[in-house]
Amino acid sequence: MIENPILPGFNPDPSIICVGDIYYIATSTFEWFPGIPIYKSKDLKNWKLVNHAVKKTSQVNLKGIDSALGIWAPALSYDESTKKFYLCFSVVSGAMNNNFDVDNYVIETEDIEKEWSEPVYLNSSGFDPAMFHDDDGRKWVVNLEWDFREGYEHPGAIVIEEYNPITKTLVGGSRVISRGGTDRGCLEGPQLYKRGKYYYLITAEGGTGYGHCVAILRSTNVLGPYESYEHNPIITSQPVDFNERGIENSAKPHHYNPDSYLQKSGHGNIVETQTGEVYMSHLCSRPIGELCSVLGRETAIQKCIWTDDDWIKLDSEDNLAKRFVVEPNLTEHKWMTGSDTDHFDSTKLDMDYYTLREPISKSWLSLEKDSFLSIRGRQTMFSRYDQSLVAKRVKSFNFTAETHMYFEPDNFLQMAGLTNYYNNNSFYYLRLYYSESLGSMVLGIMASIDGHKKEYLDSRVKVLNVKNGIFLKCEIEQTVLQYYYSFGNNDWIEIGPKLDYLVLSDEHAKGFTGSFVGLSVQDMYKRKKWADFDYFIYKDL
Repeated sequence: MIENPILPGFNPDPSIICVGDIYYIATSTFEWFPGIPIYKSKDLKNWKLVNHAVKKTSQVNLKGIDSALGIWAPALSYDESTKKFYLCFSVVSGAMNNNFDVDNYVIETEDIEKEWSEPVYLNSSGFDPAMFHDDDGRKWVVNLEWDFREGYEHPGAIVIEEYNPITKTLVGGSRVISRGGTDRGCLEGPQLYKRGKYYYLITAEGGTGYGHCVAILRSTNVLGPYESYEHNPIITSQPVDFNERGIENSAKPHHYNPDSYLQKSGHGNIVETQTGEVYMSHLCSRPIGELCSVLGRETAIQKCIWTDDDWIKLDSEDNLAKRFVVEPNLTEHKWMTGSDTDHFDSTKLDMDYYTLREPISKSWLSLEKDSFLSIRGRQTMFSRYDQSLVAKRVKSFNFTAETHMYFEPDNFLQMAGLTNYYNNNSFYYLRLYYSESLGSMVLGIMASIDGHKKEYLDSRVKVLNVKNGIFLKCEIEQTVLQYYYSFGNNDWIEIGPKLDYLVLSDEHAKGFTGSFVGLSVQDMYKRKKWADFDYFIYKDL
């Protein structure tokens, strides 16, 4: 059996394709760099991170954007006639007063595991673009056209426009092909497929929250009209239907279904195996506590079937997304897994490290010192520009992270340490800094809780000597975070109270990314102070 989610932790908006006998999934990254991870599998069960599509600021400039903006909803496709991979995505730079500042792009490559092209601009009419390669050689792009006007149905409609691969432009003008397959509202995430005489339009509806779903429509003409499947939605976490067209709230916590292991299921993509079986990838969430999604939105997969009258549905009697799914008739292929401990003994960081709004630069991060990661302090933890933070996505409700740090601050404006991070308004930070009032270096916890800064001054610890460095650790058990420190011999000492880890969730932070854990350094004095890290451990428990 396949157990969902297949990609745990922050992996939303999955787009899946099959080329030969290999399956690929791309997911959203928002403000994180590198952008758009590419995973591959040979059995739909075991997945391996093999690349990122966006690695350079020449491709995407994310400096200054708010959290949860940036790179949205990548859509993979493959043109068999040219042997090229295509990837469409949105770059959202602003979202205020029911208006979006967004640009849509497409990039391409002949090898999905190598470098991708510079982006080609498509349009700015909305978000979630996807490319369809018709069997007559023509290419089409669909996206949500966002309608901000008063008196019109929000969020808008799905539009289509032809793409000219020679001029690399959209041509012929756009036309509306659907306003959704359900009445749940919050229409988005269109994908086009063709099977037999029908063109199938897959949409995400109900908002990327607790009313989320996948709907399907079809037409004998790519330009429509498209008819909705009478049994829509075909995948959801909330099978009780509702009508919320025009309602802008996408979270919809009132549609939480306590009987579903997977919540927020929607944003689906179809893939067919070499053996003719059909599956659909989709995003999901697993909230804990008071409906808090600390792992963000994750990637799941469901087994589907084609009906006798040529519609697609779950391979079950209902439309509820399942935790356990029958695996395809393929040979299982497991990938080698890396170590939980990174000793920084390579010339570059492993692929699963991420930075904020910019790629890694030698000007502020170095692996040149033997078996050390060196990070230069720059702006504050609240910055949307030059943050010196390197982190991994959290994949489990129970985990530990640990590091050994060498750092000697000269004043309170310089700090470094271990952070549990959701965004620049929601984080916990165990850091070493200098306190004039205590006359020494100090280890203490700083937090931002829903944008409100807090320091745990009563639990600060004086640090008189850092010649041998200092060990920092966090342990998370479901809803509770506890920090520790040590000066060696694995003698761990608690520091600070037990902290509410639910603060680092989509619902608390009012976002839709996910929690990370990593290393961070600040120097608000002269931007010159470096911290050295001997190792980093991330281990699911």
